[in-house]
Amino acid sequence: MRLATILHLAIIAVLITAATSQAPPIRYINHTVGDNAGWFFNSTTNTTAANYSSWAASQTFNLGDYLIFRTSSNQTVIQTYNLTTFKDCSIDHSSDNDTVVYNGGNTVFDQALTIPVPLTIQGPNYFFSDANDGIQCQYGLAFEINVNRGLGLPPSLNQPPPPPYREPPGPDSASPPITIPAGGKGLGNEGFKNGLSVHVIACAVLFALLAVNGGIGVVFS
Repeated sequence: MRLATILHLAIIAVLITAATSQAPPIRYINHTVGDNAGWFFNSTTNTTAANYSSWAASQTFNLGDYLIFRTSSNQTVIQTYNLTTFKDCSIDHSSDNDTVVYNGGNTVFDQALTIPVPLTIQGPNYFFSDANDGIQCQYGLAFEINVNRGLGLPPSLNQPPPPPYREPPGPDSASPPITIPAGGKGLGNEGFKNGLSVHVIACAVLFALLAVNGGIGVVFS
């Protein structure tokens, strides 16, 4: 085989590989965090059930995907877009606009939970557990991901915000008055414009009938 043919085939192989590696996703994916290990922390040994940073690095995340946390009430799930909150392992300085708390304040010990978390913001997303005053996060129950656009958000996650609430009118509130525009054009009276009245038209019709029947004399010059 000649060298030119070999180079040609090699170029084709590289192009095919590049095209397939950059192909857009064809569906949304549910990612089980930690795979079979789940999202757990051993408070006796201060160890996590898996290396969550390594797990996250092995995945590709897109808008509309879900993270599935198979865990228990001994851990929390914090989703934040605030890097400072993530590094602090605390939500003390977070805001409602950048941080979501799942399973916060659960008082039942060791209750099995499955927490689905949708990925709705493109770019860096951070996750951690703030249980045990942040100890779980400090010892590895945390990871960060980068969310790509992919297929974009599905309609179920891309709903517009509801309109602002308005107090309904009470029983004593009166209906607004109906305003009829000037010039004789009002409700049910569009045919009589420029001040033309029903009486004027009636008189004109009566005059025409009398003229036809000879009731009055009409002289044309």
